[in-house]
Amino acid sequence: MIQKLLIANRGEIAARIARTARHLGVDTVAVYSDPDAEAVHVRACDEAIALHGATAAETYLNIPKLLDAARRAGCDAVHPGYGFLSERAELAQAVLDAGLIWVGPRPESILAMGGKVNARARMIAAGVPVVPGSHDPNDADRVGYPLMIKADAGGGGRGMRLVYSPAEVPEALASAQREALGAFGSDRVFLERFIARGKHIEVQILGDTFGRVIALYERDCSAQRRHQKVIEEAPSPSVSPALRAQMEAAAVRAAEAVHYVGAGTVETPSPRPSRAGTWWSGSFGSPRASLCPLSALPSPARPLRRDCTPRTPRPKASPRRGRSWTGRCQRSRAYASTPG
Repeated sequence: MIQKLLIANRGEIAARIARTARHLGVDTVAVYSDPDAEAVHVRACDEAIALHGATAAETYLNIPKLLDAARRAGCDAVHPGYGFLSERAELAQAVLDAGLIWVGPRPESILAMGGKVNARARMIAAGVPVVPGSHDPNDADRVGYPLMIKADAGGGGRGMRLVYSPAEVPEALASAQREALGAFGSDRVFLERFIARGKHIEVQILGDTFGRVIALYERDCSAQRRHQKVIEEAPSPSVSPALRAQMEAAAVRAAEAVHYVGAGTVETPSPRPSRAGTWWSGSFGSPRASLCPLSALPSPARPLRRDCTPRTPRPKASPRRGRSWTGRCQRSRAYASTPG
């Protein structure tokens, strides 16, 4: 059992992790940059250590500083939180090399799912259905139109272009590669068939260090603006029990294929209506980005609580074992934008 946990992050997710750890009887340590000295996550933890710097590069992205903070505080575990280094195998490996417990997926799992092209190949090998496409950006005619050009290292709509005809491919491909290189440091892209008016469904999964994975349920994230989620609802009103069982089984196979530990998300885009039964696994959600607050509401499993205790032995569970609903929940986001 973890005794003292360093939360290598900031903001709302760090505060949620602190509250969960307190419920489990685990002491918590916050880290903070100079501008964040009075931030909510600092007040939410039992202790706080200054990283001495103003920028993210000087503080939350500085692995030596994070490890030094864990050592000074006497922590035996590190939780990466959301964003920053949470999707970087370097931090996971550094924590393990320091003899600490890493509360998250194994470094090799992060590497396996870090690039979308590699992740697609892994899912195909595991028998998980994926959106039809190609890893060769020159294969547009075979994929068919309309199609999406997507950045291998991308997310949030960056490095993504919608193409309706062959004449649009050269300009869209060059534009997507430029944006991907600037945003992610890599211009590698791939192609996927465009799903018009589709549903964006995400399945929440949990894996432990004993190789066991369960799927909790799905959430509907179809209401989006510029590829950014606006409204999320759990469970999805568009998914039938039969389709839910199929999606959950595939999500478990996806997680097992990379020996996933902790909380994760498998995206399953599908044409409307989802009840028709045609769907694909789109991608594996980044490890810590998967800690959606909706996961804690309609299911008794409490993903964040289990995410903090992945080494606790539990009975073998099937993807649907112990499921019970306690209602429905929604989350909405407000976006600010410049007119014009």
